[in-house]
Formats: sequence, structure tokens, C-alpha cells
Amino acid sequence: MASAAPLLIGLYQLSNYQATLLHFTILEQKWQFRSPVGNCSSTAIGLSLCSRNASLLLTLLLKKSSVIFRRRLLKMWMLRCRLLGAHLLGTKDDVIGCFEYYADLAEGLDAKQKAPISLPMKTFKSYVIREPIGVVALIVPWNYPLLMATWKVAPALAAGCAAILKPSELASVTCLELGEVCREVDLPAGVLNILPGLGPEAGASLASHPHVDKISFTGSTVTAVKIMTAAAQRVKPVTLELGGKGPIVVFEDVDIDKAVEWTIFGCFYTNGQICSATSRLIVHESIAAEFLDRLVKWSENIKISDPLEEGCKLGPIVSSGQYEKVMNFISNAKGEGATILYGGNRPKHLKKGFFVEPTIITDVTTSMQIWREEVFGPVLCVKTFTTEEEAIELANDTHYGLGGAVVSKDRERCDRVSKLLQNGAVWVNCSQPCFCQAPFGGTKWSGFGRELGEWGLESYLSVKQVTEYVSDEQWGWYQPPKQ
Repeated sequence: MASAAPLLIGLYQLSNYQATLLHFTILEQKWQFRSPVGNCSSTAIGLSLCSRNASLLLTLLLKKSSVIFRRRLLKMWMLRCRLLGAHLLGTKDDVIGCFEYYADLAEGLDAKQKAPISLPMKTFKSYVIREPIGVVALIVPWNYPLLMATWKVAPALAAGCAAILKPSELASVTCLELGEVCREVDLPAGVLNILPGLGPEAGASLASHPHVDKISFTGSTVTAVKIMTAAAQRVKPVTLELGGKGPIVVFEDVDIDKAVEWTIFGCFYTNGQICSATSRLIVHESIAAEFLDRLVKWSENIKISDPLEEGCKLGPIVSSGQYEKVMNFISNAKGEGATILYGGNRPKHLKKGFFVEPTIITDVTTSMQIWREEVFGPVLCVKTFTTEEEAIELANDTHYGLGGAVVSKDRERCDRVSKLLQNGAVWVNCSQPCFCQAPFGGTKWSGFGRELGEWGLESYLSVKQVTEYVSDEQWGWYQPPKQ
């Protein structure tokens, strides 16, 4: 048993002080899961929830959770604003809708059970059973702690799994509130367990634990490699949603101001602290000068303030470490020869807190760090292009492949570019819309597997084939022995 240690669960960024310190003891490596069916294996815990009665119970609990969320949501929004620097309007995530959506999908699972399979031989009948994978470890980041937790918890519970939710040490509070909601709806003990802790201790233990049957992780590529390595030792499935360096390709036929607004939203929303940020602007050279002029004017109009102030559109960075990282990216870009067209500093009217001006960087080459690496801050780098082929080549010139956008009035061009962009999500004439009904995930270094939609539910289910020999005749493969 590890010794108890203070665990940071949040920061209030405006005055740079620690909001709350809680004491937790890291669990022993051999955890005992409590479940509605007593002490049993992780698989049995999951399977026990897959009966019709248990499935209906979980459906009702998910729907009841959405009702309680409506009552508590303002408190959760305020917590996220205070802890992460996100402005209030930007925190109205579709948590309630996600729980309601997966409650409806859970109701439909029974209809998919024993779905018949068409076989070429009439002597056999075959059908499919969908079963919960078992105990799942859900590891979420600090930038959208409650929303990311909901994206994982709702489908996991709908599938009938028992879940262990590990929030970021920088943003555990709203996930603990999620636990309170589940307790209030009388979710059976052991179905959802929340484990605050540091990644090297709590997260690593989950990845390697013999009774964890699946891991769903959202975070950095570096950490994902460690999780995959640990999971590989026990051959357990992993879903990874990782970083990004998304492109937004703007063609010459656009409405300038509409395209500028989506460009700003795609990179500066949530202070740029979003993995799918379209932080590489690739704009046609014929409109580049006018576009950048409008981009600067729009950026000058962004209100940077306490996230609880009315009209705030840009709050502080999450932590001192992340603030320094963002500022180092900007400094390195200048050192490599790029031009800071706008921003790049702390706002003059804000003397405290981890605030960074929205920053636009031009004269960028594809070898620069600012082009190749994820910043996770309000920093946009810019390149121009001449041909459609060049734009696609620039857009795909990255190890990442999470989100990308194309802006043009030409429908056929948008279709062509969408097919060629190497991203898990492509937005046309917009950036960053996300709906719980649609799949979300990346390619290349941005991970694999999909969350949300029916795909998210299926990722927590195991498919079992059941095949029966239905003929009255002897199989006849072997010569029968003499009587």
C-alpha cells in the first residue's frame, strides 16, 4: 500500500493558487471490485449487468441521471470555469443529451441480441450475442473532464460494463460530481468507480491490472504509447483519442468574414486547449492578405478576461506548466524565423493568471516546430497555397490525423478534399462541431477506435457467435465404428 499523499484536483487560474487539496491513498495493485453480484471476476461483473432486467435498470438509471444533471449543471459549469479557465458559454457541453442518447441505445440492445446470420449450409443455424467486455478503465484529460467522462461512462454503462473512471489530477472535481449523480440515482455499487490520482501511479496501475478488460484513453500520444505497452502484456483492447495538429483549408471563393470566424473558433475556442483544434491555417494566396487583415481585426475584438465575466471568449491557460509550454512554442517560432503577426504575449490588462493573447504566426515553414507539434493553446500558424493539390499535401503534412476542415463555396471541391484529408473527422465550411450521435476519433498519431454514436457503444461490447447443428442426421465426417 502506497503512503497517502496530497493530490491536486484543481487550480483556480486567475490568482494562481491551488483550489483544493484532497488526500487519497493509492490502491493496492490487487483491487477488489464490488459488484451487484458480490465478489466475482471482472467478466462476471459485466455479464451480470447484461440480463434483460439489469439492462432495463441501467437504461432507467441513465435517464434518471440526465434529469439530475439538469439540476446540477450550472454548478458543474461554474466549477469548470474556475478550474480550467473556460468561459461560461463554452462549457455548456451536451452531457445531458449524451446520457439520454445512450439510454435510448441501451433500450435497443435487446433487439440486436441473437441476430441471425445467413449461412450457406442449412444444417447449421447461427446467431450473434453482444456482451459487455467487462471492467473498463476510462482515463480522461483535463481540458473537457466532464464531457470526456460522459463520452466514455455513458456508453460503457449502456453496454453493461463496470467502469473505473480516472480523471486528470488537474481537473477531478467535475468527475467527482458525476460520481455524486450516479450515487444519487442508486447506481449499483461497483458499477462506476472514480479513481483520482496521478498518471504514473493510478493510470499506470489501471493499464496493467489483470482485472481490467479494456482501456479507453484520451490524452497525449506519449502517454498512449505507455498505456499500449502495458495493455499489450495482457492482450487487452485499447481505444485511443490523442493529440492533433488539424488543418483548416480556405479556398479563394469564400465569404471572408464567415471563413475568418470559423478559423478563429477552430483554433481559439476553449483557449486553444482542444485536441481537434484546426491550428494550421492553409489559405489561398490570392486572398491571403485580405484574409489575414480581417483575421487580425477579429482577433483584436476577442474579449480576454475572467471566464465568468459576461462576453468572455478567451480565458486563462490551465496551469503554469502549460502556460510556459505555450509561450516557449511562440518563442521558438520567432527563433526559427517565423513572424508573430498578432499576439504572442500576456494581455496588457491582465497582470495575474496564465493568460495568452490569441496568436497568429506567419512566414512558417513545414520544418518548424510550430507547424509540426501540438501547442494546446491559442496559437494559429499560417501558410498559403496555389493549387488544390498543394493544399491537400500541406494539410496532410503531419503525423496527426484527428480533425480537419475545408472552407469553400464549391460543393464538389469540398467533397474531393474531404475524401483526401487524412483525418478521423472533416468539417465542411465550419470547424469543431461535435455531436454525440456521430463517431469521433483519429488516424495516424491521433489514435484509433471511435467514440460516440453507435460506434462508441459497440466498443464496449464483445461479439460472440453461437452456431448450432440442427440436422437429425449423423455429421458423417468420420467412419462410424462397427456395432
